[in-house]
Amino acid sequence: MEKPEETQKPPGFIKKIKDKVDDKEEQLQIVSTFVRMGILIWSGAILTLAYIKLPPYLGIPEQKLDPTFIASVFTGVLATFGVQPASKEKNGNGSGLTKEEVAKLLEASREAKEKSKLE
Repeated sequence: MEKPEETQKPPGFIKKIKDKVDDKEEQLQIVSTFVRMGILIWSGAILTLAYIKLPPYLGIPEQKLDPTFIASVFTGVLATFGVQPASKEKNGNGSGLTKEEVAKLLEASREAKEKSKLE
């Protein structure tokens, strides 16, 4: 009798990473990035659901939840990717520049544009 051919399973996600990347540190960084992306997507979805009203025909009851914790998870994960919310400085423009510094930069920009037009 002939033996049935062994069917090989396609390699899993982790196996593919191990085959493509030799360095263990890089493998951990890739897996870490995917975990953080999963948490970011999850928390973004929960935050979205906290602020929208679903149609009644879906049969999903309205959830009363405080989105504060989920928002902190969302901003924390965003911070690991280097994205941070802008904060207003004491001068009120959010850039950390004073009105005088902004005016000087605008004037320098205008002068540079005029100079480039003349050339």
